[in-house]
Amino acid sequence: MPTPNPIAFTAFGIDVRWYGIMIAIGIVLATSIVYKRAPKHEIDPDRTLDFILICIPLGIVGARLYYVIFNWHYYAGDFFKIINLRAGGLAIHGGLLFGLAAAAILCKLWSYRPLNILDLTMPAVALAQSIGRWGNYFNSEAHGGPTNLPWGIMVDGQRVHPTFLYESIWCFLLFFVLIAIDNNRRFEGQTFLAYGILYSIERFFVESLRTDSLMLFGVLRQAMVLSAVVFVICLVLYIILFMRAQRHGKLFHSRYSKYTGKFNQ
Repeated sequence: MPTPNPIAFTAFGIDVRWYGIMIAIGIVLATSIVYKRAPKHEIDPDRTLDFILICIPLGIVGARLYYVIFNWHYYAGDFFKIINLRAGGLAIHGGLLFGLAAAAILCKLWSYRPLNILDLTMPAVALAQSIGRWGNYFNSEAHGGPTNLPWGIMVDGQRVHPTFLYESIWCFLLFFVLIAIDNNRRFEGQTFLAYGILYSIERFFVESLRTDSLMLFGVLRQAMVLSAVVFVICLVLYIILFMRAQRHGKLFHSRYSKYTGKFNQ
């Protein structure tokens, strides 16, 4: 792949970067998918927009704070560097933590089942990640070390692993896997936990290739550590809840949905 131009176009003297465009496209598509699939989860589609309008901005704030904290030596004392999202620097783990926390609080306030909301949203999150990762390509960031593979990308005159591409492909496939799981889920939280398991597997191994990892204590790659912890927790919970659902037969009893006009399982 050739070295890309991070600027998509210039309007009124302002450079519009591909990084922001990719993230915006991901958010729009994710929102439309959540809105369309909401009735399957017995949720008013319009209410999902309330969740999205609150959780996405907070998720972006969390993604930025997470990145800045682990790169404090670079951002310390420069407020404008901290808020300059156009140059890149969003950590997906921070975005997920803030977004999930916001969703949990809103579920409590609005009397929704948190795991049901998370099952609805995680396939769309995976798709948004798949698209948003291309912003890293245009910024020539989040790449791996040197490689001779034909699909390597050129960064600073050197061919390197396109780790953004590996994650983009994985998350795109993950989107379809999660949709299939959600369409046949046996217990609430199954889709959410499957995301935690499958995304953590990919992130753990792809992170080992990257050259710009956020570090813990200057030694451990924090994304690998967090991915390992999330994988274990989600796997254990998945097994426990799946076995419980097996013992009890159907966890979901038939009930009429005013949104679909059918009895859902």
